[in-house]
This record gives sequence, structure tokens and C-alpha cells, in this order.
Amino acid sequence: MKKVLGIAGSPRKGGNTHILVSQILKGAREAGARTELISLSNLRIKECDGCYTCWETEVCRINDGMKRIYKKLIDSDRIVLGTPMYWFGPSVSMKALIDRLLYFDCSKNKDKIKGKEVVLAIAFAGEDPNTANPLLRMMEMSARYLGMKLKGKILAPGVPEKGAIKKKKRKLKEAFNLGRSIILSPGGRG
Repeated sequence: MKKVLGIAGSPRKGGNTHILVSQILKGAREAGARTELISLSNLRIKECDGCYTCWETEVCRINDGMKRIYKKLIDSDRIVLGTPMYWFGPSVSMKALIDRLLYFDCSKNKDKIKGKEVVLAIAFAGEDPNTANPLLRMMEMSARYLGMKLKGKILAPGVPEKGAIKKKKRKLKEAFNLGRSIILSPGGRG
């Protein structure tokens, strides 16, 4: 049974990003996967200070919520990274998580994440989907740099208020179907 880890990088508990990632996970569950959702708002993740201790010891010296996430990332087959867009970039908590993926950028740790499939989910207030291009590009490049495979992406524009995405039934259905497809599509089973 495939394991899908969803990470919601929004400070709003139960907000649009959380709902979007939850819908993707719901679709994956219906297709037979085991899923887990981590809300970064519940964790304290410190910024990476570039000490490279993890490259020598295979353990990050910073003792915070990332310790738990590293193991979950390693144990997962697919990863859903969700963030709201703030000023054309990710939330602070998602950026901290991405920076801390430096852990996987050394020869000792690279194979622990290389080849994993990733789905990107981005919610934002503006109506123009193109405004998410800088954020989408940064997240895609980060995943590819680590050798991860982009399995899918979903943009949810026009959701400024908490819970606004609940009114966008097509977008919720798209997220659900994306979750199913990452399990049921060719190469998804196994």
C-alpha cells in the first residue's frame, strides 16, 4: 500500500491550503493509499543555518519539528506540498521546510528522497493563475534538484478568505481527482 504524506504550510488552521491538501489526500485514500496530513502551523521549524552537520552525521543538529518530518518524508512514497502564496513565494513555514531539505542534498542522504513523487498545491487570493508562476517554478526546481519527480500540481486562485475554497466545487473535485490519479495512474500502483 502506497503512503502519501501531505504537508500543509499555512498558518491558518483549516484554511484553504489545508482544505486543498486534504482533498488530494482524500482522493489518494479512496484509491487505496494510506495518508497522513501534517500541518506546519502545529510545528516550530527553525531556519537552516547551513552548518552542513547533516552531511557528515546524517542527522540535522537542529532539534525541532523537522526531526519528525524527515522520517515521514523518507517513509512516504508520494509527498504533497501545499502552501498559500505570499508575495509570489511560499509561506514562511513552507520556505523553512524547503530550506531544511538541504539534509537530502548530500551523497549520504540523497537516495532517501530521490525518485519520490511530489504534488504541489498552491492557494492564493489573486484571480490570475500566472501570478503563481514564480512560486511554482521555485518549488518545481527545488523538487527536481533533489531528484524528486513532479507527479502533479494544482493552483487554487481567488481564495482570499479562510474557507473560500469550499465554494469552488470544481477545484475541490480537481484536487480529489489529482489524489486518485497519483495512486491509480500508470506507475502509481505498486
